Amino acid sequence: MADADLADLDAFAAVARARSFRGAAAVRGVSPSSLSEAVRRLEARLGVRLLNRTTRSVTPTEAGARLLERLAPALGEVAAAVDAINSVRDSPTGTLRLNVPTIVARPVLPPIACAFLERHPWVTLEVVAEDSFIDVLAAGFDAGVRYDERLEQDMIAVPIGPRRQRYAAAAAPAYLARHGTPAHPRDLLDHACIRHRFPSGVALPWEFERDGEVVRISPKGPLVASNLDLEVAAAEAGLGVIATFEAALSPALARGTLVPVLSDWWPSFSGPFLYYAGRDHLPAPLRAFVAFLRERARSGVDESLSVIPGRGQAANPETSGDL
Repeated sequence: MADADLADLDAFAAVARARSFRGAAAVRGVSPSSLSEAVRRLEARLGVRLLNRTTRSVTPTEAGARLLERLAPALGEVAAAVDAINSVRDSPTGTLRLNVPTIVARPVLPPIACAFLERHPWVTLEVVAEDSFIDVLAAGFDAGVRYDERLEQDMIAVPIGPRRQRYAAAAAPAYLARHGTPAHPRDLLDHACIRHRFPSGVALPWEFERDGEVVRISPKGPLVASNLDLEVAAAEAGLGVIATFEAALSPALARGTLVPVLSDWWPSFSGPFLYYAGRDHLPAPLRAFVAFLRERARSGVDESLSVIPGRGQAANPETSGDL
């Protein structure tokens, strides 16, 4: 088939995997209309409908599903053949697409990404930061970042960033002066608290731990939001107590606009992991990124551990934000 037809096949596969023209277009950096036109051309050439389209969903037809099943390995081989050129280069080239939680995209990823791109100037890094739990490979990403309890069992997991993190609570000095400082997690039930709601609609309970005792509470307060910057700003303004990743509160704690609350009850947990499908021919940018993370692990830059082969090959964590 002609080169244009190969591009149309690739466009169809992207849309079929993402089950969305808009989702596939966002990952590829093109317009949804261009993907729609490519699929229409392919359907016209083959004389069969490949995708069922409604205002709410895009799903492969029986013919589309059969084509995708046969097409995916072939497109993978084409990508591997093109990527083989990287083996004769001093530095890999291409695009590395990552899906990461917002809490990782903000304090954890920047120094890692900047150091990696300085070393590999021919790589383009595309990062989508979101807290929805999605199938990152089906959505067209090369890899994702998750916490331990949300890792897929058939994935390879590599530590990225700090190996231990803490869940912290804090409040503005003015708030504590007016309402007093809680001495026990259950005291927060009598305080105004700032909650976080995830895209799933869930607002998780707050969990505290000390000397083996675990306390979970669901406090109330004046603000429930899905934006961490707004939540931190509200806490700094004295609207209530906030509990979230310590890394998200560190700048405010350093400025003194927030002070620690119940610090001897802050629970710790393992840091995030980069995860990706275990396959023979990794794209060169992803292969370089994994090697880069392993090197940082050996040097102790991020207090990283060696590659985690996985509970199956990997682990299973909650999306970055679900704390």
